[in-house]
Amino acid sequence: MVKHIVMWKLKDFAEGANKAENARKLKQKLEALQAVIDELRFAEAGINFNGSDAAFDVILYSEFESREALATYQQHPAHQRLIADFLDKVRTEKTVVDYEV
Repeated sequence: MVKHIVMWKLKDFAEGANKAENARKLKQKLEALQAVIDELRFAEAGINFNGSDAAFDVILYSEFESREALATYQQHPAHQRLIADFLDKVRTEKTVVDYEV
C-alpha cells in the first residue's frame, strides 16, 4: 500500500474568495476525486486550525494499492483539472510525502 500526503499553503485571497473559503472548496474538491478515480482507495482532506506561521492550510491524506495506482491517479484528467483550474491559482506552497507500508 502507498500513502500519499500533500500539504498546501493558500493565498490570502484568490479566485474571488478568501483563504478560508478556498480551503473549504479545496477540501471538497479533493475528497470528491474518490468517487471519480478508481485507483484512489481513500482520501481525507483537512483544514488546519493551528495559527503558526510554520503551519500549512490544507492537507490531503490518501491511499493507493501501489506506486502505479498513485501514478495513474496523478495523471487522471479529473486530478489534472483540479490542479490547473483551481489549485495552482490559490496555493503559494506545496509539500508532499509518498511512502509504502
